[in-house]
Amino acid sequence: MSGHSKWSTIKHKKEKTDSQRGKIFTKIGRELAIAVREGGSDPTQNGKLRDIIAKAKANNMPNDNIARSIKKAAGEMGGVTYEETDYEGYGVGGVAVIVRCISDNRNRTVSEVRHAFDKNGGALGSSGCVAYMFDRKGVLVIEREGLDEDEVMMDAIEAGADDVQALEDAFEVTTDPNDFSAVRETLEAKYTFASAEIEMVPQNTVGPEGENLEKVLKMIDMLEDLDDVQEVWHNAEFPEDEG
Repeated sequence: MSGHSKWSTIKHKKEKTDSQRGKIFTKIGRELAIAVREGGSDPTQNGKLRDIIAKAKANNMPNDNIARSIKKAAGEMGGVTYEETDYEGYGVGGVAVIVRCISDNRNRTVSEVRHAFDKNGGALGSSGCVAYMFDRKGVLVIEREGLDEDEVMMDAIEAGADDVQALEDAFEVTTDPNDFSAVRETLEAKYTFASAEIEMVPQNTVGPEGENLEKVLKMIDMLEDLDDVQEVWHNAEFPEDEG
């Protein structure tokens, strides 16, 4: 599943996200707000908040921005109430898609998500229509440059990881969701993450080709560009030059 690896997804997004850094920070700020609302603003007492802070740092969000987002969430939320919702559906060629959103207006969000599916030959489905094809896992990505493969693998397994995949230029560490925080906190003392979050990982992949491939890529890009969309998970395996 090299075409679907989290690292190839990061590389595929990198050029785009470099030019949209502010938008990424805004989306992470919403995640920080929900974590603070659910568990308080003290990271030492709020495991979910610690996980989102790690995700923020992996996305190169400055510490000042992180602190400001937490402070705002703790005392200045005003009348805005964010809600986290997953939408599920299919792209062309039978590609299964899960879209995680954080929004203060569900009607607006579902309308925009449905439009992205419809415009590219897909269809928004009912809750649960594709989720059973995915497993919820912690995924940590460590860039490989300058690191010893055996050492990284040993450190990850000793930290409690389920698996370590050595790619050409990165290591992908997967964990049980319940072990994610502990594994991440152990490894971050030694390594810097390119990505660190809970993912929906597909059990199997499909390989759209030709026009279908273009439509799936366009649909994913449209979804990721929506302000309310936090994550897009799918089971499409792209050719290496697309990944």
